Amino acid sequence: MSETLAKYFVLDTNILLHDPLAFLNFDEHNVMIPMVVLEELDNIKDRQKDVSRDARVAIRSLEDVLKDATPEQIVDGVPLQRVQGDHQASGTLAIFPDYELQQQESVLSLKENDHRIIQAALELQRKHAPATVVLVTKDINMRLKAKGAGVKFVEDYRTDQLIDDIRLLTKGFYEFPGDFWEGVGDVESRQDGRDTYHSISRELFPQLFYNEYVIDETGEFAARVSGYDEHHVELLDLGYERLMAYDAWGIHPKNIYQGMALHALLDTSLDMVILTGPAGSGKTLLALSAALEMVIEQGIYEKIIVTRNTPEIAESIGYLPGTEEEKMAPWLAAITDSLEVLHKNDESMESSLNYIMKKANIQFKSLNFMRGRSIQNAVVLLDEAQNLTASQLKTIITRCGENTKLVLSGNLAQIDSYYLTAVTSGLTYVTERFKDYPGSATVNLNGVVRSSLAQYAEENL
Repeated sequence: MSETLAKYFVLDTNILLHDPLAFLNFDEHNVMIPMVVLEELDNIKDRQKDVSRDARVAIRSLEDVLKDATPEQIVDGVPLQRVQGDHQASGTLAIFPDYELQQQESVLSLKENDHRIIQAALELQRKHAPATVVLVTKDINMRLKAKGAGVKFVEDYRTDQLIDDIRLLTKGFYEFPGDFWEGVGDVESRQDGRDTYHSISRELFPQLFYNEYVIDETGEFAARVSGYDEHHVELLDLGYERLMAYDAWGIHPKNIYQGMALHALLDTSLDMVILTGPAGSGKTLLALSAALEMVIEQGIYEKIIVTRNTPEIAESIGYLPGTEEEKMAPWLAAITDSLEVLHKNDESMESSLNYIMKKANIQFKSLNFMRGRSIQNAVVLLDEAQNLTASQLKTIITRCGENTKLVLSGNLAQIDSYYLTAVTSGLTYVTERFKDYPGSATVNLNGVVRSSLAQYAEENL
């Protein structure tokens, strides 16, 4: 392979923390890991944080590739074809000895780790010219600094990005223009117990997914896709009024989007429900009310496990006093607030809350709890899922065992992570990956129902 055709990708530390096997995703090109990245991974691996596990996995993955190589081969590049597993990598992996770099006449001081990585990219750019050298980092500010320092090609890591525009993300429902029945034409209907199914032409739908809801502009028709083939679509007729009449722990839908969400949440045939939408659209309240209904009233599940991603400054909750539940309480205030709303009219709200917490076996858990566990007979409510990466969500989803329902909720406009955007969020990734999975449903809760003030703020700020 000629050097002019081969690209060199310099990876920042956050890439390996985001995806420990990232170096296998650059096809025939060469991957360079600056020595300072290994130093940062070494410093991170012993921290009491979720990220420490990712650092250890990344270190072990690199060691598996480089363990039999000589020092000269490690600097020149070790072929990635020798790595077993399902990947297309045919380039090389090398460690760049950035400690040999001398301070150049530059505004970037080599005392900063980020600057050493940028300087390594500049040195490789000079050494391998005219080959393309690309610095890959999820740090937006570092991308700006690298461009300013003279790195020609700087990119985000987009291997787990499935869409380019968040407006392309599936909403989980399709709004049929006009009156549904006027535009359908031929239809075959059948009765199965209390349920009515309609078979119509697939040509009426621009795209189609299992469990996608269908409504029309008249506000009278509502259905859900129960199956389809090359020519036909089978719809489960739900009825607009029937959806709006749903009840879960005293909560009724305030709009058709909440009606679709409540229908999906109460459907035990669905293992996972994804709720997206703006602040105040009712995601947390609906999820909690449905969970209480299924655990206490219906007895389908045995407990409710509530978790969320804590802010990075508090990834380690050990410094907080009390039990794990008490430590997590500050980060799960949205759940306790929703519980208070559900019982605000009780004679003694505090007694009611204590009774419900015990009766429903509500457990507040940190994400660390999910690792290595198999969760059985539970409803798992994962709030603020927009701040998780695809690999973190995979860890949680794969923990769900028999008779477990997972509810992911998040607002892609409120991402707090330094490295995630709406299109690279794990919530976006999972929504796209599972949009045609028969055991899941997605509902985007259009409209703010919290208050007129909240709605105006969402629309105008």
